[in-house]
Amino acid sequence: MSIRPITDTLRKLQGGLFIDDCSDKLAAIVKAVDETGKVGKLTITIDVKKTGAAVSVLAKVTDKTPEKQADPDMFWPTVEGNLSEQNPNQRDLDLKVAEAPRGPVRNVDPETGEIRQAAAG
Repeated sequence: MSIRPITDTLRKLQGGLFIDDCSDKLAAIVKAVDETGKVGKLTITIDVKKTGAAVSVLAKVTDKTPEKQADPDMFWPTVEGNLSEQNPNQRDLDLKVAEAPRGPVRNVDPETGEIRQAAAG
């Protein structure tokens, strides 16, 4: 009599849902490890207990999926100890919204240098 592979038993646990859950969690761990470069872990625990003439098998899967850290926000400290989104050592630029051109739009022929009026489109 040969011993059956453990995967045969894993497929039977919880009506087949256990191995699906393990597969889903492993895929999530692999994806998170690839994205974060951190270590992940999948733990499968199988408790076997004698129950009369039979044995009960309780399967549990736990995962430690690495989490992606949020990007840090950048602020500048003020002399009062506050945080500012503006660099106090940099002057403010007086930026304004540019108005649309008022006359006909022109373009330059790159080969001849001739200035032409662009066709209305």
